[in-house]
Amino acid sequence: MGIEDIDLGEDFDFEQMLNESFENAENNSVVDGVIVEITSDRVLVDVGQKIEGTLNPSEITINGELRYNVGDSIPVMLMGNRGERPNISHRKVLQKEKFDNFVKTHGENIEDLTVEGKIVSVKNRGGFTVEDEDGCEYFMPMAQSYLKAQGAIGKKIKAKVLKVNEAQNSIIISRKKLIEDSKASKDTKVAEIMEKAEPVNGIVKKITSYGMFIDLGGIDGLVNYNEISYKGPVNPSSYYAEGDEVTVSILSYDKAKQHLSLSIKAALANPWEEIKDELEVGDTITVTVSNFESYGAFVDLGNDIEGLLHVSEISWNKNLKNPKDLLTIGDEINVEVIELNVDKKRLRVSLKNLQEKPFTKFTKEHRVGDVVKGTIATLTDFGAFVTLGDVDGLLHNEEAAWDSNTKCKTLFKKGDEVEVKIIKIDAEKENISLSIKAIAESPAEKFQNAFKNGDIVKGPIKDKKDFGLFIKLDDNLDGLIRNEDLAPLNLEDLNIGDEIEAVVINIDTKKNRVRLSCRRLEQQQQREVLKSVSDDSSMTLGDLLKDQIK
Repeated sequence: MGIEDIDLGEDFDFEQMLNESFENAENNSVVDGVIVEITSDRVLVDVGQKIEGTLNPSEITINGELRYNVGDSIPVMLMGNRGERPNISHRKVLQKEKFDNFVKTHGENIEDLTVEGKIVSVKNRGGFTVEDEDGCEYFMPMAQSYLKAQGAIGKKIKAKVLKVNEAQNSIIISRKKLIEDSKASKDTKVAEIMEKAEPVNGIVKKITSYGMFIDLGGIDGLVNYNEISYKGPVNPSSYYAEGDEVTVSILSYDKAKQHLSLSIKAALANPWEEIKDELEVGDTITVTVSNFESYGAFVDLGNDIEGLLHVSEISWNKNLKNPKDLLTIGDEINVEVIELNVDKKRLRVSLKNLQEKPFTKFTKEHRVGDVVKGTIATLTDFGAFVTLGDVDGLLHNEEAAWDSNTKCKTLFKKGDEVEVKIIKIDAEKENISLSIKAIAESPAEKFQNAFKNGDIVKGPIKDKKDFGLFIKLDDNLDGLIRNEDLAPLNLEDLNIGDEIEAVVINIDTKKNRVRLSCRRLEQQQQREVLKSVSDDSSMTLGDLLKDQIK
């Protein structure tokens, strides 16, 4: 409990309180009486006066059993009269024995004497009756308690002895004085330690989830779990046990709240300053895997410094999601320093930087034109990424099939095994381009098996462009007739679907293209006419032209 939680109670005059607590006592003399009657609610005791005194049955009962019977002699204390009957108490006799033992033990040496007991009753808001484990009673005035009456019974407290009144068999105690003396003592001790500005030794008194309480020779301070190690927040019980001796420095002290903040790491040499001039980005160091998080692993340099090994820096394999798949607590590994910020106490390291890049290894073993097997890793709107060992290559939609309307999403599913051809390796961007249609027979190749340059083909117009038109030759193959090859036909006079004839002038099997020409068809037809003229000498050129005009 801090000073701010204390209820000062009413402003009682202490001397007046003492007088009032004794005013009803006459002589407190002890006599032997004889029990003459025992009922459920009273015990009558003959003490040699005209009428018997009464005791509560609880005064002669222990654990539910009576200690005396009718006719037994019993010592009682006379404390004046209560109405017509003498006011007697057997319990007071027992208490006097406890009081006499207290006086015999401590005598007049009560200065700075502290007792501990349990509050057993509240006396008309005047104070509390406190009983220790030996049964000795103490009186604590309300103004000396720093407690509220409500809920006080049963509470264990410590208090200082203020006064011993042998005439009244009374011991006055004060919890207030103990708290204030303790506070003043703590203030003084803390001030002395802070003035020296040196680390001090203490004993771990209690360990909690948020830190440890340290006993510095009678004063307690808290080491927060952030102040145990330079690694950052740690579990205190993983480092220390109750009773361990530790060296600490004082961080701050709140006099009002009596809060003393301590630090273990502040009492140690700062390892970050030690590595400031010894380590730099690019260095290779040996570390130990010390902890795992979902985003990576922490590695211990062995000098109270931990670095972060992010999951993305563990392996070149982009599919690695959990660091535990490759590492184990206690593993010794070599890593490269990729970030060092002493001011922010931040260290980042990389394991994959010390490994050969999968792309570099791949390019050593493969060339453009190689046919390899892979697995569909990811499907996108523009194609698919294919895993080739430890690297991925891109299979663009345009390279998935000769049908230009086909997309990877409709052809494959994740996990499918495919055979692909490497068509490009970009060393600068580390990109690999793949193709399936490059290893499949193109429609142009099939066309080439049936036709050659100079053959006449016929087909419907599929599309018209500013530069010419396309005629359909097959489901996956069109023929292009450019404007300069269209004569004697006129582009504006032709419509989609019109069927026309043309001559094959070029077949590009790699690019899957076929060029056609109507102009050359006309020239070819004219050559054939001329050839026929030369073969038939009886026919003149005029006759031939006349037949053509017809």
